[in-house]
Amino acid sequence: MKVTIIGCGNMGLVYARAFLRYNIVNAENLLLAEKNEARRDELQQMKIGNVVVTTDKAILNSDLIILAVKPQDFTELAPKIKSLIPEKATVVSIMAGITLNRLATELEHQFVIRAMPNSPVEVGMGMTGFSAHPSVSIDQIRSVENLLSTTGRTVFFEDEKMLDAVTAISGSGPAYFFYIVRAMVEAGKEMGMTEAVAATLVKQTMLGSFQLINNAAKPFDELIKTVASKGGTTEAALTAFGEGKLHETIVKGLKCAEKRSAELSGS
Repeated sequence: MKVTIIGCGNMGLVYARAFLRYNIVNAENLLLAEKNEARRDELQQMKIGNVVVTTDKAILNSDLIILAVKPQDFTELAPKIKSLIPEKATVVSIMAGITLNRLATELEHQFVIRAMPNSPVEVGMGMTGFSAHPSVSIDQIRSVENLLSTTGRTVFFEDEKMLDAVTAISGSGPAYFFYIVRAMVEAGKEMGMTEAVAATLVKQTMLGSFQLINNAAKPFDELIKTVASKGGTTEAALTAFGEGKLHETIVKGLKCAEKRSAELSGS
């Protein structure tokens, strides 16, 4: 397989390194297309693929093309690369807010897939939701799923509109957890701990809690009950959360994120 990654910022490099690490493609068949000259020089030093400009005719040999440029750059990019996309190549976009219809129209190419990864793909623990244009075959979908799975887990959605919910839950999700971690660390500091000690307690607690969620096969309510004894400390905290309508606030926040995602993509 010959793969081209157009736009080699942080996320583009994440995929390049993952594909090489899992032997999906070798360096000789990996094309890194970048418009910025200084960035191309940096990529040359890394020696993880063949570095070219974004309009290089070598793109014509690609089996798969990943668009990892900023969404605002797509309008300028599309007319420059549409003639370079091979007839049977699959194009995967990780640009937020660019719909399948817009991709297909502006690239004049039907075999397009839209993916929404989140930041933990950087450490191989990402969550990526993706949808495909009706013209894309099952074999193409499976092939792309294998590629995306090199950076974590994937979920395919037949209805592209579900990617707005994906954006709200997993795409933006890491920021919510960072927000909660920050609040818990601040609470620890107010209780007299140093920031380093509080951060260690919170981070290890979150890591251990994830393992319980992932392996215990119990409903969330039951997991909560295993910690919250009647009249105890956990119940006191959960009561305060309820009084502050924390559950409702979190749900409201995610729905606001979903709505904003739909507005940005015009869906």
